[in-house]
Formats: sequence, C-alpha cells, structure tokens
Amino acid sequence: MVNNNNNGDGKWDSVKRYKLTKMINELSSISGHGTELVTVYIPPRRPIFDVIAQLRNESGTASNIKSDLTRTHVQDALSRTIEQLKLFKETPENGLVIFCGAIPNDKGIGKEKIEIYPVIPPKPIQISLYRCDDHFWTDHLKEMMKDDKVIGILSIDTQETGIGILTGDRWEVVDTITSGVAGKHRQGGQSARRFERLRENELNEYYHRVADHVKKVFIDQYNVKGIILGGPGPTKENFLKEEYLDYRLQKSVIATIDSSYSGEEGVRELIEKAQKDGILQEYRVMEEKQLVKKFMSEVHSGRGLGIYGVHDVVRALEGGVADLVIVTDDISHVRLEFKCKACKNVQTKIVERAQVIATKQEYLTKPCPSCHATDIEPVEKDIVDYLNELATMTGARLEVISSKTEEGSQLASLGKIGAILRYKPM
Repeated sequence: MVNNNNNGDGKWDSVKRYKLTKMINELSSISGHGTELVTVYIPPRRPIFDVIAQLRNESGTASNIKSDLTRTHVQDALSRTIEQLKLFKETPENGLVIFCGAIPNDKGIGKEKIEIYPVIPPKPIQISLYRCDDHFWTDHLKEMMKDDKVIGILSIDTQETGIGILTGDRWEVVDTITSGVAGKHRQGGQSARRFERLRENELNEYYHRVADHVKKVFIDQYNVKGIILGGPGPTKENFLKEEYLDYRLQKSVIATIDSSYSGEEGVRELIEKAQKDGILQEYRVMEEKQLVKKFMSEVHSGRGLGIYGVHDVVRALEGGVADLVIVTDDISHVRLEFKCKACKNVQTKIVERAQVIATKQEYLTKPCPSCHATDIEPVEKDIVDYLNELATMTGARLEVISSKTEEGSQLASLGKIGAILRYKPM
C-alpha cells in the first residue's frame, strides 16, 4: 500500500511523494481491453461497510455484462477490492483510494492478471466515487499532488519588472515587462518641469500596465496565496504605497525586500533573499536548495565525503557509511536481481531502464555461476525503492528532489544522484 500521510512537521516525505507520483503516472497509462478497471474513492467519514455493500451490489449488476471475459474481470476486481476493504476497521483519516483491475500484458487478451493498488492519499478526499471503465480515474489524485500554496514574486524598478511564481518544489519566471520610461536625465531642449511631468505620466502608465498583467498572472492564472515584492531603490515602496495592485493582491504582500536587480535576475535574487530571511522555509524548493548546496560544498571541499554516481552511492549505502543521499525524481536506473531457483544464489546489477531487456536476456541465457542450473528468476526494482530500503536499514536520510529546478540540473550533471558520507572509508 502507498501511504502518503504527511510527516509530523507538516511536510510531505519526498520519497512518498515520488512513489505516489510514479504510481499515478503508471496507472494513468494503463488502458483496459474493456470496461474492467475499477476505481473507488472513499471520503474520510464514509463507513467501510457501506462501501462494501455498494460493491457487492455492483458485482451483482456486473453479471449482466455480455462479454464473458469482461464480466469475469469486473467481478474478480470487485471481489479483490472488497477483500482489501475488509482489512480496514474504519476509513483512514484522509480517506482511501483503490484501483483494481485486469492489467493488460504482452501475453495477450485473456492472460491479464488482477492487480490492486490501495492508496491512502496525502490530503482528505472530497468525493465519493465508483467507476468501472477502460482506464483508472486518477485525476482527483493528481489534483491532490498539486501544491496549493503558490507564492507570487514581483521584482520591479522603473526600467523593468519580473513576474515569477514559486510553488512546491519549483519556481519559474512567468514574464518580464519593460517600461520604456526615459531615464532621469532629460534631453536638450526640454524644460525640467515638462520632462518630469512626461516621465511621471510614463511611469504611471507603466505601473498600471504591470498591475494589470500581475492581476492576470497572480489571480486568474495561479491564484497565489502570498506575494514577495522587491527591487532596487524606492520603486517597490512607491508601487505599493500608491496602491496600483489589485486590492486582493495588495493584502497578500508578505514581504518587501531590497534587491540589486529587477526583472528576471531580480526574481532569482528575491527567492535567494527570502530564503536567507526565513520567509520561505516551508517551501520545498528552499529545502532542496540547501540540500544541494550542502552536497556541492562537500564535493568541492576535497575531504572525500561528497560522492556521486549511482554505483558509488549504492556501495556507500550498503556499507552503512552514507549519511545523506540526494536523487532527482527522473533518475531512470533499475536494480535487477537474478535468483537461481535451484541453489538460491543471487546476482544483482544496476542498469539504466533502457538496458533492462538486454540485461535480462544476458543473465537468463547463461547458467547459474554457482550450480550451473538454468532456472533463473528475474526481479526488477525501481532504484529509489532500493535506495529507500538501504537508507531505512542504515539510518541514512534519503531525499528525492525535483529534476526541473537549477538544483536538479546541478545534480543531473553528476549522474542524478549524490551522497554525503559519515566518514571516509578506509
């Protein structure tokens, strides 16, 4: 079962988030041969026995399905789901989601296997849903994975404005606006008063243009929960004081920060400064910045405690010397295990997902090196699952970070995985 309750400090466990995201993506890609994939969403206070009664009734209705194969698959899926529900004395605090059905495979129609995927969601379920379809209904679960706290970043001066958003584990610059306002030094032939009046009109028009665009981005597009306003000089204070912003956004400003830049560079600088000032500590992107910064610092220190590359990190975890392991959410390695059914000898290999088929063919076409038997059973495991097992056993901390951030790109250049060791092995 995938259990995605929050930790006690209110933050999502990054490994659980990775596992649930991966499961949702896999389930979303499944297409049944008929309407034989069952989805059940159970809200927190709905009694389990009530859902069981509904599914038994649905199983009776399914007897009317004309296709023998579809009828059998639907009834088997409902029966399996009911048995799963009997394991619960009461509905979990956040509710429960169950996906169950005949999953197609390369063996052909009629050779499908009934698989079940129970999930305790990360947030309370708001709907009660039963669907039997040719696909699993994952949209509601996908919505739960979205971070509902979105912070708007506005970096402004008289020449340029940068508009950005920070949400969950990523940030981006949405747009930049240039003012077209002349500098403070007037051209020859213009009186100082006339020049200043024209400049004030241009600034007023520019501020209104910024405010209108910010409203579209921060309210209509992203519905931000707070705004960080910054930039060089007094422009930001004047912009705020004169109340150019929509009144809803005016009330949402959580910090005003001095910065050296405006525009796109200003957005980046404001995020950095907000981190140092502790304004954004609850946001995952800040934690990831700190993790990667700490790791990169150790790599460049020359002390030998910062290592990278999947094989070196796995060896460090297996040896119990890894303290912190960081991996990007798009790492594509798989751990393959080949077990001899005769003598129980196990061979393992970590490969890229694209190499899995070729590696299996290689190991399954040669005899066991221990007893020379040829009955070899392959087992495939996602590398993050294996890393999590090792981390749990050795007391290491495992963090899965977004591949879409600058920090994710930094780690990608080092093989998408790195670790800080407790001590340097002899």
